Amino acid sequence: MTELSKTGAAVGEPTPASPSDAFLEVRDLKVHFPTDDGIVKSVDGLSFSLEKGKTLSIVGESGSGKSVTSLAIMGLHRLGARGKNVQMSGEIWLGGKELVSASPDEVRRLRGREMAMIFQDPLSAMHPYYKVGDQIVEAYRVHHNVSKKVARTRAIEMLDRVGIPEPAKRVDGYPHEFSGGMRQRAMIAMALVNNPELLIADEPTTALDVTVQAQILDLIRDLQKEFGSAVILITHDLGVVAEIADDVLVMYGGRCVERGPVDEIFEKPQHPYTWGLLGSMPRIDRETSDRLIPVKGQPPSLINVPSGCAFHPRCPYADLPKGNVTRTVRPELQQVDGGHWSACHLSPEDRTRIWTEEIAPKL
Repeated sequence: MTELSKTGAAVGEPTPASPSDAFLEVRDLKVHFPTDDGIVKSVDGLSFSLEKGKTLSIVGESGSGKSVTSLAIMGLHRLGARGKNVQMSGEIWLGGKELVSASPDEVRRLRGREMAMIFQDPLSAMHPYYKVGDQIVEAYRVHHNVSKKVARTRAIEMLDRVGIPEPAKRVDGYPHEFSGGMRQRAMIAMALVNNPELLIADEPTTALDVTVQAQILDLIRDLQKEFGSAVILITHDLGVVAEIADDVLVMYGGRCVERGPVDEIFEKPQHPYTWGLLGSMPRIDRETSDRLIPVKGQPPSLINVPSGCAFHPRCPYADLPKGNVTRTVRPELQQVDGGHWSACHLSPEDRTRIWTEEIAPKL
């Protein structure tokens, strides 16, 4: 059994701060989905915090638990498939309010005003039968006692703010009449219409060409400066992470395996999975003759997560620690330096040696 400190945090993990120390504080979050085949442990003990004005990027392969984490924060995990209750525990503090134990009505009042989300696919997230402007108007009027005329003016202002040309005309357009990049901008306008203090962007640049990607990232960054929002960016694109994030949280198998400042994660990563992600990222800033190095194998089943370190079946260094520990003992987060944490059985000396001698020269 994991030893606990007086605060309730697992020994070896950072002690949670009080809710007032950060705008968003997630503590030991677990989101499990009962299915006929077993319990899917999509998020299995995740903790992190985020201050206003900062951007946290959550990275990992598909199925690592990134999007489930964001939906849990938004309070969108009330019922699972076939009406089965989702098993959710832990704490989510947002501006001093605890969301996991809050009623659906309480969370609904916060959603849109204090926290908002940019979904991965705006075409499916926006209602196809309603005009874009009408949907933004509705999102605004839910939290403000104003007339439709005032809300429409606000919608036009936001469409203009996110760079949509002729906003007074496009406000009456339908989602299918917008290009992919314009739909994403409209989704951002809807998310920011109430000036939320927390903005969650789930793969906001997926399926967009690189020019539009850069424009969307610049837009999110500019709007964050304007509104002072805390931003969670969910992505598998480390190039995007390097461009916009202040801190990085690497997820694997529903858990955090490494987190820290973005410069530390890119320059001195401490987990073999992070090494694999960096090795599979194309580089255009310098000439290289080596091929990309993919992470071998497949992500684990979240119904049958491997014992010990969940990454050990794919880790080329799993046999380095003595005593078969990688297959029997789950590693807890250990502080590397300052705000840099890693959950790995390799010794600090081995991690430094492998990174500097074997991995970094190939990147």
